[in-house]
Amino acid sequence: MDEFELVARYFDHPQAERNQVTLGIGDDGAVLAHMPGTESVIVTDTLVCGTHFHKEHSAASIGHRALAVNLSDIAAMGASAEWATLNLTLPSFDESWIEQFAASLLALARRYDVALVGGDTTRGPLSVTMTVGGRVNTGAALRRNGAQPGDSIYVSGLLGGAAAALERDDVHSEDALLDALWYPQPRLALGVALVGLAHSAIDISDGLLSDLGHVLHASANLGADIDAARIPLYPQAERDLGHRRALELALGGGDDYELCFTVPTARRGSVSVLEEELALPLTCIGEVTPSGACHVRHNGRILTELVPGYRHTWSG
Repeated sequence: MDEFELVARYFDHPQAERNQVTLGIGDDGAVLAHMPGTESVIVTDTLVCGTHFHKEHSAASIGHRALAVNLSDIAAMGASAEWATLNLTLPSFDESWIEQFAASLLALARRYDVALVGGDTTRGPLSVTMTVGGRVNTGAALRRNGAQPGDSIYVSGLLGGAAAALERDDVHSEDALLDALWYPQPRLALGVALVGLAHSAIDISDGLLSDLGHVLHASANLGADIDAARIPLYPQAERDLGHRRALELALGGGDDYELCFTVPTARRGSVSVLEEELALPLTCIGEVTPSGACHVRHNGRILTELVPGYRHTWSG
């Protein structure tokens, strides 16, 4: 099967009918219509076998995750997702693997009305690169640099589940922790709802403290006061690993793909209403402070020996 047959069989399926997609898969390039009064938001991410997943992991989970991590970035900007491209590098043709990968990816795309408009396939070490485009009203995009002293700091969902799944010896257990790792749920509805409500937002991919640190640094080097007792943990992580380790992983483990955002104290009531409307936990974990330090407190004491957030590093 050549590249064109592969694309036609597995990826050129009926997609979301979106007014701005004039031409999708099948030509030298996609054609997208301009929408006056809006701005485009473009994100991209690469998943590499051996770094972000292993060959033993299911093709369905890899397909879902490849799109979900990009949709999470779109959500953090307060945008609606519209289109995506896929660059897929395969070591060999495995019909069953490709079929499961494509079905899972396209199922998530349909759920959020995202059109797959193009990409590329080639032979080589297994890796997946996706680019996703979204749209937001002009000047309305959520940014990292908008936090202000006195803002309440919120997180969505539960934290530390993906890192806890990797911590265990049995990585094939079917439970909430493994679902958190391989089937993260992008918070697109929350992101759109936060426009005009939140001062700043970021998705939690490298760990809460690391990603919150990006917000504080971008917002004129502000600080934060975090109450460890408020961090929403996975009950199963606490049972399997103990409360202390579950907390460490929630603070620094990464791969949560929840949203962290700051809102003025006067709008906390609106966040409570939003929590009920979305049926999604939105937990206030602390407050933005004027200083350039981030303190995590537990029972009145500042915690030490915290696990730092993930950073990309290269050797050689």
